[in-house]
Amino acid sequence: MKRFLPFLLIAAGLAWLIVQWRSHPSAGSQGHLDVFCAAGLQKPVTAAAAAFEKETGISVSAQFGGTGTLLSQLQISKTGDLFIAADDGSLADASKRDLIAEVLPVAIQTPVIAVVKGNPKGIKTLDDLLKDGIKFAVANPEAASISKITKKVLGDRWDTFAAKAAVMKPTVTELAADVKIGSVDAAIVWDATARMFPELEIVSVAPLSEHQEPASAAVLAACKQPAMALKFARFLAAPQRGGKVMGEFGFTPAGGDAWALTPEVVLFSGGVNRPAIEKLIQEFADHEGISISTMFNGCGILCATMKTMGSTENPKFPDMYYACDVCFVPPVAENFPEAVMLTETEIGIAMPKGNPKNIQTLADLARPGLHIGLCNAEQSTLGYMTHAVLKSMNLLDSVEKNASSQVPTADLLVNQMRVGSLDAAVVYRVSIQHQEEHFDFIPLPGDKARAVQPFAVRKDSSYRQISQRFLAFLRKNHDKFTDVGFAWKGDTKAVKSSEIVLPDWLKPKS
Repeated sequence: MKRFLPFLLIAAGLAWLIVQWRSHPSAGSQGHLDVFCAAGLQKPVTAAAAAFEKETGISVSAQFGGTGTLLSQLQISKTGDLFIAADDGSLADASKRDLIAEVLPVAIQTPVIAVVKGNPKGIKTLDDLLKDGIKFAVANPEAASISKITKKVLGDRWDTFAAKAAVMKPTVTELAADVKIGSVDAAIVWDATARMFPELEIVSVAPLSEHQEPASAAVLAACKQPAMALKFARFLAAPQRGGKVMGEFGFTPAGGDAWALTPEVVLFSGGVNRPAIEKLIQEFADHEGISISTMFNGCGILCATMKTMGSTENPKFPDMYYACDVCFVPPVAENFPEAVMLTETEIGIAMPKGNPKNIQTLADLARPGLHIGLCNAEQSTLGYMTHAVLKSMNLLDSVEKNASSQVPTADLLVNQMRVGSLDAAVVYRVSIQHQEEHFDFIPLPGDKARAVQPFAVRKDSSYRQISQRFLAFLRKNHDKFTDVGFAWKGDTKAVKSSEIVLPDWLKPKS
């Protein structure tokens, strides 16, 4: 045994070197990705991967096969960085098995009948496939997306077609190849697959032609380098990169974000939201491999800044807008046509602990000699809402006489109270949520005591998909909002900005 030990050590060393070489293919490589891809997408993904490596230095190794086969392999191995599936059903299966995270659509496909050029058998309908003398092929629905979708579209008729099929193959490319060499007269394949074979002709038939299915890239849950994986997924989806390659191979690009090695996304946010999202912003940016430029301020200032920019062509125009209340969405509805109501907080009167001035109501703020803090009505949501409340109660002039401070954000008022320069201020409850030892708080009247914070993505943003993923990330981390005192509302559907109805007391007076 001892005489063989040196040889065993050498063999082990060589095996280790081979593993290292495979993991780090070249000295100049900036990283490496392992991709599992549906066979029908092999040609465009291979071409896009080569272009990606040339531009970024990141190498891509891809394994191709039937989607169902790949899923089974991924479930066993628990390895890899990206899974590129040809249909949503496969992604749903992967999600149920906890195999995937983020999903980016890269192409659109439609099921068709493929025949050789000239269509010598005169196949024009699905029923023609069932005629005597016609040999056709389908894929195994357990292995390939094309037949999983065909089975779904045909419903009860699938069993008839499966029984009549002359052959059943594991991948869609094998089906097209069989038609090309004449082994069968026709096969049900993806339109993009048929276009990659110049010898073939497409026959579009209902109900197959009425169904469009996205092919998507999904980051695997096992991925240890999500920022790098997302970079390649964004490359595949980008119109001027992978989207262009997809089109060259007969696919319909799904339309992704503009390509940038490190995208710079802009977020405008009302100051009240800062405690909840500041750390989440950095966490998301690190995960995605992007940068997020933020502006926190009063929403009046944010809206005025957008109007000053004049056009969304300005690179500083926000891709995302997280307002302090719905009343500051209508002014920018043209650029942010829908919004998701994420959070809610009370508005009320804050005063030093023990309430030394015995302030109980808004009317008490008008008492002579008090030093009151309000937010500026033109600069901030809170100021606008406070102004509207006081006006609706005929208290505006009398309370404003005591307003020794009018600032853009509530946190500035809280700081002024902490140093003793104010007797009371109208603020958000969330602004003093974790300072109960310093303040007492009395909510405003019930119908005027709440501010709801909407999140919106700009309709023509070059980074719309990234922005939507950021929204999904915020929803996933809703506990971070409740931890700082917000009430969570983000599980509701988006609403159209043009349909937001403000109460009469909040409507701007013309």
